[in-house]
Amino acid sequence: MIQFLETLKKQRWDDHRYYHHSRINQSLHFVSALSFLTAYFLLFTDPIAASLLAWLVAMTTRQSGHFFFEPKGYDEINKATHEYKEEIKVGYNLNRKIVLLSIWAAIPVLVYFNPVFLQKFIAFNTFTNTEGFIRQTGLLWLWLGVGGVLFRTFHLFFIHDVEAALAWMTKIITDPFHDAKIYATAPLYLLRGQLIDPMNHLELNEENLGSINS
Repeated sequence: MIQFLETLKKQRWDDHRYYHHSRINQSLHFVSALSFLTAYFLLFTDPIAASLLAWLVAMTTRQSGHFFFEPKGYDEINKATHEYKEEIKVGYNLNRKIVLLSIWAAIPVLVYFNPVFLQKFIAFNTFTNTEGFIRQTGLLWLWLGVGGVLFRTFHLFFIHDVEAALAWMTKIITDPFHDAKIYATAPLYLLRGQLIDPMNHLELNEENLGSINS
């Protein structure tokens, strides 16, 4: 258990130091975290509404931060190229995210134009109004979210190990709690005009955690 927690801690630290330099990205992650936490509560009362909130608000803010605001040049702080960071990323790097988001975007199109096709593979009821269309889309997005996490976890069993895979899954599920805490001050820094986190805490954390090529 101690080793598992250390692996989780290192994955969290590497995720922060490699992929969250932009204060805009951090701020968007804070908004995303609050949205995900709200979606977690909604899961107990309306899972489809939770799915819609998670994908339309939490995921769009989170991923737009990575795609549009996070620096893609050479990382002077960590002495790493963007290509290197993409290669070693444990979870979904930008290319994998493009695939996942393409599936996400295709789902409402498929629901609208070919619901009969979906009936052949899942328990899918054809919709009769706009609300029905939205809820059927939300249902499939819910399964996509669960499937996306499980697929990458299963994949990591083979390319890393079971401990790293389970640590990553735990990290993904608990990221909203963690991000809400560590990025709560990011909007304040942004309002002060600081666009890039200077990462002054890097050296101290490196001494405690070490560096991993996750």
